[in-house]
Amino acid sequence: MVTSYGTLFVLLCLFQVKHMLADYFLQTRSMLDGRAEYKHFGRFLHAGIHATGSMIVFVVVGTHLAFILPVILIEWAIHFHIDWWKGHYTYRQNLTPQDAGYWRATGVDQALHQVTYIAMIWGWLSWGLVA
Repeated sequence: MVTSYGTLFVLLCLFQVKHMLADYFLQTRSMLDGRAEYKHFGRFLHAGIHATGSMIVFVVVGTHLAFILPVILIEWAIHFHIDWWKGHYTYRQNLTPQDAGYWRATGVDQALHQVTYIAMIWGWLSWGLVA
């Protein structure tokens, strides 16, 4: 796929805005409570908000639906498991926002989400199939 640097920059920025909105503005108490549990409906919804946001981002840059659908399903699964790891780890270690370990876990969580976006953008550059 041939793309401009401008489109790539827009894609990067849109993913950052999407992540901020989904993680910090659209996350509800029910999405946050009980996160150490694997089967957590709130985390299911939270990962769905991220996947929906990514779908919107890809549509904005003109990506073909045949690329979008599998990628957002994979993102949903990855996001769900990254967040489960953080919830499980911080609960098991009895970490709270007052503990440095909590913030290290949060940093790892956020870095893994960013690496996910890098992988998604790499896939888009390689196989994105502009609609």
